Amino acid sequence: MPNNDLQGRTIAFLCAPEGTEQVELTEPWTAVEQAGGTPRLISTAPGRVQAFNHLDKGDTFPVDATVDESDPGAFDGLVLPGGVANPDYLRTQPKAVAFARSFFDAGKPVAVICHGPWTLIEADVVRGRTMTSWPSVRTDLRNAGATWVDEEVRICEDGPNVLVSSRKPDDLKAFGQAAVEAFKR
Repeated sequence: MPNNDLQGRTIAFLCAPEGTEQVELTEPWTAVEQAGGTPRLISTAPGRVQAFNHLDKGDTFPVDATVDESDPGAFDGLVLPGGVANPDYLRTQPKAVAFARSFFDAGKPVAVICHGPWTLIEADVVRGRTMTSWPSVRTDLRNAGATWVDEEVRICEDGPNVLVSSRKPDDLKAFGQAAVEAFKR
């Protein structure tokens, strides 16, 4: 049932031009919309992003704005979907990394799932945080100073912002609910 918890709130979804796990984009996007919020797709290039269903090409989605033309201050929160290729590409793009870091600097909520933490590791914002991820990212998070837990969703407030994290597509319902709760604060 739709509500208006996020009425007037705009949430950035940061994705690479290709490689985002489709359901990790579409399900949180729908959760934001159903809560009355406005999701916006931000990427490193204009046009469309190519999503994937694991290793198979999925649908494409129109980019609303690039990181070059986006003011992080115009957003109330950030979602970082996973997929292996998506955050692996984003972490090599200084402007994308700076865009993600700016939400921590401003104390705004961030929700990240699956392999998405790679972008946050590159931004050096996970130190002292407790979070979860796809299991293969566990060592990377620990090496970057985070405490890794194997939980469906983890909400960490031990830092400048609320950080919501989940492990995998099976966790998406809990992830979407926790993200919406964080974004409405």
